Amino acid sequence: MPDRAAGHAVIVEGAEAPGRFVLVCEHASNHFPARWGDLGLDAAARAAHIAWDPGALGLAQGLAAHLDAVLVRATTSRVIYDLNRPPHAPGAMPVRSEIYDIPGNHALPATERRARTEALYLPFHAALDAQIARRLAQGIAPVLVTVHSFTPVFNGVARAVELGVIHDADPRYAKAIAAEARAQTGLNVQINAPYSAADGVTHTLARHATPIGLPHVMLELRNDLIATPAAQQAMATQLAPLLRAALTRTEETP
Repeated sequence: MPDRAAGHAVIVEGAEAPGRFVLVCEHASNHFPARWGDLGLDAAARAAHIAWDPGALGLAQGLAAHLDAVLVRATTSRVIYDLNRPPHAPGAMPVRSEIYDIPGNHALPATERRARTEALYLPFHAALDAQIARRLAQGIAPVLVTVHSFTPVFNGVARAVELGVIHDADPRYAKAIAAEARAQTGLNVQINAPYSAADGVTHTLARHATPIGLPHVMLELRNDLIATPAAQQAMATQLAPLLRAALTRTEETP
């Protein structure tokens, strides 16, 4: 159960967890609060990847349990506000995603963009800031890990990558994770795939980790590998030791 919630925009699970890892799931939910309605999307679109990252929350919760970590997670669909995008980015409130048009995001007035930013983006990132600051104040060196999933097929093209390991300015931790995963799993592991910082996907890392030099990574799992709760827990069990081993490798390397 969540330890605390900041308004309705974010839930923090395990706020007092003793571990160094701070886990984030910006696309945890495909909930559409009544305040914003369904944005003109039908049920199939609201269940699709455009609305959330299927399997990511269960994986993040499994990792948090294995790593004694806090988890900061979203409560609202990414098409209302994508919390991994800054307020000025077109993708923060996209008018189109993959094959789906999003009518409720067309021609948004500045007042509505500001209202969504204040209701969702600001409290989410404030809650994450607080968790990092609390650990720093206690002498705990945080490690920031964001957890996402991606579709097996994109624009008709199958994706071979199964685990994408993405970084912002400092590649060391991501490279260490990739090395550990290649050595210890049968997963197809690629760095900066299927997305990279060049695609604008590292906003959370760039905002919270890079300025103060925290080890960081964005994990992208192909969602067919984490389609059930059992698969999510199995993947968490497999990945958690790799995250620890990669951190040791990173900190021992000059």
